[in-house]
Amino acid sequence: MSLPLSSQAGPAQAVPTRIMIVDDSAVIRGMIGRWLAEAGGFEVVATASNGRMAVDAAGRAKPEIILLDIEMPEVDGLAALPMILKAHPASKVIVISTLTQRNAEISLKCLSLGAVDYLAKPESARVAGGATDFKRELIEKLRALGHARSRIARPPVAAPAPLPASAVAPAARPVSAKPQCLLIGSSTGGPRAVERVLLDMKPILPRIPVLIVQHMPAMFTAVFASHLEALLRIPAREAKDGEIVAPGQILVAPGGRHMGVTSSGGKAVIRLNDGPLENFCRPAVDVLFREAAAVFGASALATVLTGMGSDGTQGARHLVAEGATVIVQDEATSIVWGMPGSIAKAGLAHEVLPLEAIGPSLKSIFSGLTK
Repeated sequence: MSLPLSSQAGPAQAVPTRIMIVDDSAVIRGMIGRWLAEAGGFEVVATASNGRMAVDAAGRAKPEIILLDIEMPEVDGLAALPMILKAHPASKVIVISTLTQRNAEISLKCLSLGAVDYLAKPESARVAGGATDFKRELIEKLRALGHARSRIARPPVAAPAPLPASAVAPAARPVSAKPQCLLIGSSTGGPRAVERVLLDMKPILPRIPVLIVQHMPAMFTAVFASHLEALLRIPAREAKDGEIVAPGQILVAPGGRHMGVTSSGGKAVIRLNDGPLENFCRPAVDVLFREAAAVFGASALATVLTGMGSDGTQGARHLVAEGATVIVQDEATSIVWGMPGSIAKAGLAHEVLPLEAIGPSLKSIFSGLTK
């Protein structure tokens, strides 16, 4: 294990976020350390080359965020994760793995064990010159998690002022039409949140179609869909271009492709495309929401769960303009209150609910039990 590498805090963050890097490659550890020093706002408090060393370092260095490689000698990332969280429960773990189906499956398993996010490490990331996208995404995730950490940890000096009336929509606005389709958008922390919502809705899932945009790379989305199918006992898969949106199935936008819907022969049909990134994302929640608004109108019901950025806000505008209902996760239960917070602050949310209340609320709406 190496001793701490440090970097100066950036102007927007007075106290640097404490990072631990766990990777068996000294090249990767050094490269990420240099990136964080250049970016500012981070302090690398420890590094480790295998899971066993990481467990020891976590309890001693008390990092706020841990970057955990999956493939390591002695003790790999999957085996080390529960021990790391036991040694230092307050840390947030981002799992890093190369793009293989096996690693995608392990990464999702790590999320179920307590990791908050994942990051795909392409093989080219082992060569510093080929890691531009990996670097950008890594810094964005660390900044988002660091901001959430500083917001939660900072002691209030006075009671916070309430948001203006225009910033958050009134709770429980009436639903204008019986919904016909559930749309879900999520990003950082999303897989576990999606699972929770759908498990709470399980009795009615055979009666409704569910369309999901979860920010994930290719290969991960297929594994995520298979995981949902095994968990819920409901057909779930990556969406295919041209297939009909039908009740009793869960369709996940494929990584690297936008998923929208169009109308054909009086039926809603999936439309996949390789268009430009929106909000730096493909798939983007905005694409699904925008096209669903045109097809389903007021009969769409959308929820936006934890995630960084603002993807989904513009699409929510289209949905609300058509009379559709949008429900978002609250700040307290979100890993990152970026996407749901953006919609709430724009006054587009019918309700802002804790994660555990979203599934029951959606279930009630679909069952026609709300006003």
